[in-house]
Amino acid sequence: MTKYEVVEICAGAGGQALGLEKAAFEHALAVELDENACNTLRANRSTWKVAEGDVADPSVWDPADYKGVALLAGGVPCPPFSIAGKQLGANDERDLFAWAVEQVAVVQPRALLLENVRGLSMPRFVGYRQHVLDRLTQLGYIAEWRLLHASDYGVPQLRPRFILVALRPEDAPYFHWPEPVGPPPTVGETLLDLMAANGWRGARAWSKRANKIAPTIVGGSKKHGGADLGPTRAKRAWAEMRVDGLGIADAPPAADAPANFVPKLTCDMVARIQGWSDDYPWEFTGRKTSSYRQIGNAFPPPVAHAVGSAIMRAFRHEGEPRTLETSEHDPLYTALRSSGEFITPERLMKLVKVSDPAELERRIGLLSRDFEIEIKTSGTKTAYKLGRFKAFVGQKDHTRHDLFLMHRAQIS
Repeated sequence: MTKYEVVEICAGAGGQALGLEKAAFEHALAVELDENACNTLRANRSTWKVAEGDVADPSVWDPADYKGVALLAGGVPCPPFSIAGKQLGANDERDLFAWAVEQVAVVQPRALLLENVRGLSMPRFVGYRQHVLDRLTQLGYIAEWRLLHASDYGVPQLRPRFILVALRPEDAPYFHWPEPVGPPPTVGETLLDLMAANGWRGARAWSKRANKIAPTIVGGSKKHGGADLGPTRAKRAWAEMRVDGLGIADAPPAADAPANFVPKLTCDMVARIQGWSDDYPWEFTGRKTSSYRQIGNAFPPPVAHAVGSAIMRAFRHEGEPRTLETSEHDPLYTALRSSGEFITPERLMKLVKVSDPAELERRIGLLSRDFEIEIKTSGTKTAYKLGRFKAFVGQKDHTRHDLFLMHRAQIS
């Protein structure tokens, strides 16, 4: 049988890793920055090679050593694109998305799989996304983005994730995004046995009350205190299901807890909501806050399994080939990039089909957050030219290096 190996970068505590293993991929390497997450990976899969440290540090691993691997995959840091954050994108020292895409030139995998938060799908990052698609086209791959919801794959929480899959031209027509598997169980159905583990007599009534799926679990970062269930809006949603979202419990409710007790979730319960179960068994190492952070920042294993299986079917050319969808097209980025020269606002407005100068300025402003925009003025006339991409793609003189070292202790 053909052996399909995967190199996984920013592997975290193993959510994507376990899903890809279920899809029949074998790990050639897992690279992760966080010590506790690395310990969890090693505890669960002692035969895996785990490289601990900054994934962009050549002393941690050499991408050239894994040239020709079947799949390059990863869940690169989310804060640069998070709606809840500042959306610094290419200006965030944690941004590794563009760097990961650039490794395709070195590793030359058969496929690339990267996942991130829904924020990357927003208009703010349309130029960034177009640059990624164009770069993968240059490298000989056909790429597509898709927003997937974990709840469509049996996971009892919302958790939208923005997924990039890129394949070689001979495999790409056989890639079909995984179909939803049906409604997920509710939080109450998912956690009833864990809530009742110590004999709490109110567990069944609580389960009936918790008759919705969970809001997105937020693992948080080392910058922000201990474990809790997310921002105010999420805590309100948990409160409606009679869950105290202000922290994580050490154990399920005691047998003598009042029937109307409002419980907190344990790490085991949060892991169940993230998709770990008897079908996806896993153990987490470290103290409670670290374990919760590992769990909350993970890619749900059932979703990784579904996407990994779809890639595997494409490798095997199973099913009917399809007509590939047209890649995303950002007319402003494309106009500036294809010209290579300075373009007047009037010309840009025609190319972009925008009639309002203020709207053009707004779009240029968004693009300038990830690309340098050169501006030339002559009297009262102004012209624009697309400059370099600001993101870190491996440059030795990039500001990312100093910023990373400065904030190393807070990056997770």
